[in-house]
Amino acid sequence: MKKYEWRFITAGSVLTIIFLIVVNIITGPRYPWFIYPAILLFLIPFGIYSIIEKKHKLFSLVASFVILVYLVIENMVQTPDYPWFLYAAAPIVLWPILMLLGKRSKNMSVAVTISTIMILYYVILNSNLAPAYPWAIFPTFSIIWWPLSLYHVKRKSYFTFSIHSTLLISLFFISINVFSSAGEVWAVYPIFAVLWWPLTMYYFNYRRKV
Repeated sequence: MKKYEWRFITAGSVLTIIFLIVVNIITGPRYPWFIYPAILLFLIPFGIYSIIEKKHKLFSLVASFVILVYLVIENMVQTPDYPWFLYAAAPIVLWPILMLLGKRSKNMSVAVTISTIMILYYVILNSNLAPAYPWAIFPTFSIIWWPLSLYHVKRKSYFTFSIHSTLLISLFFISINVFSSAGEVWAVYPIFAVLWWPLTMYYFNYRRKV
């Protein structure tokens, strides 16, 4: 894509944003709904420019900042009594951090450090903003996969990875079962399905050796 093409897209985005602002003022100036499409119209040409110029780190910094500012403003305007933007703040901030780290994000020390910080962040949010239910188990379950997968891929221990993954998934479903519906034992069904993963891995390795 040539440079004049992204400039044309930028001009079209600016004109569209101006048009939406005018329509917003004419139809209902009390609520600035033009902000929603304006953010997308800003990020699209800037993203194309970043791809052409190979400035991916710059795009991650600017895009994450714009999205985070938008969420903060939306939170303050709509529900100022509850800081829900904090739930999305961590992964948004993590995006440019990983881009700046580059290949260093593949190091186990980096993965473990960032994963630990992220888990502690959501545990603190859970205990302060919504202590009635331990919802932090959901982001924790997702975050643990990063260092766990990286550890076994580096060592090519795929069968052990299947065992550890099965244990992690089983613990996840058991936790949900206990905290959400302790009176009904349903976690055995997904656990039974997941057990086929290490069993098939073992059978494959055994047959290959034979």
